[in-house]
Amino acid sequence: MPNMRIVVVGGTAAGPKAAARAKRLNQGAEVILIQKAPELSMASCGYPYYVSGDVAARDQLLSTPAGVVRDPLFFAGAKGVKALVNAEVTGVDPKAKTVTFRKAAGGPETLEYDKLILCTGSTPRVPPFPGVGLEGIFTLHSMSDADVLRAVGAGAAGKNAVVAGGGLIGMETCEALAACGMNVTVVEKLPNILAFLDPELSMLVENHARAKGVRVVTGMGVAGFEGADGRVSAVRLEDGSSLPCDLAVVALGVAPNVGLARDAGLAIGATGGIAVDEHMRTSDPDIYAAGDCVEVTCRLTGGKTLAPYGDLANLEGRVAGENAALGDKAVFPGTIHSGICKVFDLAAGATGLSERRARQAGYDVVTAVNASPDKPGFMGAKLLVSKMIADAGTGRILGFQCVGAGEVNRQVAEAAVAVMAGLTVEEAGMADLPYAPPFSLAIDHFIATAHVLDNKMRGLFAGESCIEVRRGLDEGREQYFLDVRGPKEFEEMRLGVGETLIPLGQLRNRLDELPADKGARIVAYCKVSMRGYEAQRILEGRGYDNVVVMEGGIMAWPFGREK
Repeated sequence: MPNMRIVVVGGTAAGPKAAARAKRLNQGAEVILIQKAPELSMASCGYPYYVSGDVAARDQLLSTPAGVVRDPLFFAGAKGVKALVNAEVTGVDPKAKTVTFRKAAGGPETLEYDKLILCTGSTPRVPPFPGVGLEGIFTLHSMSDADVLRAVGAGAAGKNAVVAGGGLIGMETCEALAACGMNVTVVEKLPNILAFLDPELSMLVENHARAKGVRVVTGMGVAGFEGADGRVSAVRLEDGSSLPCDLAVVALGVAPNVGLARDAGLAIGATGGIAVDEHMRTSDPDIYAAGDCVEVTCRLTGGKTLAPYGDLANLEGRVAGENAALGDKAVFPGTIHSGICKVFDLAAGATGLSERRARQAGYDVVTAVNASPDKPGFMGAKLLVSKMIADAGTGRILGFQCVGAGEVNRQVAEAAVAVMAGLTVEEAGMADLPYAPPFSLAIDHFIATAHVLDNKMRGLFAGESCIEVRRGLDEGREQYFLDVRGPKEFEEMRLGVGETLIPLGQLRNRLDELPADKGARIVAYCKVSMRGYEAQRILEGRGYDNVVVMEGGIMAWPFGREK
């Protein structure tokens, strides 16, 4: 006789983790996993790469690292978990402690439980746009969605596709469709794509996508879809214009799937997710919940938030499974919203709060942008552009963003640990990280970014982001642009804003070419503004008191250039 029965609803990420953890820790328990889809434990974040063909076979998204498909036989043999697929749970009765479900063929069945774990995931947000039911309009949320888009993409070279939404899934889908040879347009209602980034960095990604042939429309939402003979033929925008297309993908985010929980009388939080405590326990002491369907705590603001990420779903499922099996000892402390995505040859990642979100949370914010390589040039360096956000009063790091062709994931991972640990900018700048030329610079990019911000906070460096510098240009602000690169660099690439070229090595001997008024605003920069900083220190030593460095230099400039 089992000592208890644990029923888990949902078999994508959180559910399988919860079921496996529960059985592993309580071998005497009967653990039953119920999954609506035919597949189990799908690597859903890999769907765009399956659509593009980078993932050769669908079983790769369903397999263990050893290549074993995670099907019911696998769960029964390797995990001791009974997995039911093609079985939809239709109701939960907390008083009777039963779950009612229906298999693809057959009538309703009922299971009693001692502990229940709801991992019902999320559903794609698809507003009721006019024409949204036309053929050729897709989402990319399930394995079946991925199968359909892969089949469509295989014969779609030269056709037109519109992706509604420029978030993580939208941009990954954009790349997948472009890899299929399609002409892709991304439509994003917000001013910039990838809203987890501040504009300084998101604009760099936009520029890269455009360089790859993608049309990016920002600040404009979708108003509806137009069709002919029942099939989509165009996406209509809010300004009344239309984008002709052969297919469209709606990638406007996801909503927590809380129907079962709500019908069972469980508390739903203000965010729309199932309310859970730190043990992943719902308002019913015998029911837990984990994954995209729940709301969790933001570790930086203390408020509730939705965090539909695959890694967090696994962590939450682990906690829920352990507590269902052994009692409420394990704790999920919350999220800092770490995330990363690939957009063609760039990666874009972030952790913690963006500048915008930090200000909304009431923090007095100070930031710095740094551009530098991820490793020495002789080891094949690739550029990274990062932004660090900190609390001006305490120096605590609140957030970090990184974009580039280099090892963005490592930089964001380092920053995530710093954010979780509550490190200050000064402490992060002295982090003892592993170093060897094949892997990093002697002063790692993350540490260098902390040094830039530390200098700024101590008054040793006066910097402005490219956004701020451009704003001054647009407003007609009087400023002297000082480019301190070499002549060859200047000929190959330059802003074209009326700048004066004075190479850094000549600056001390050419001060007479600068404005006579030592209070005049001077904007100094170079390729990444390391030499721009040196120039600022030189000029301040000569009595100039209004010199600012354009943070990140030309490589962080997201606007048009003369060359």
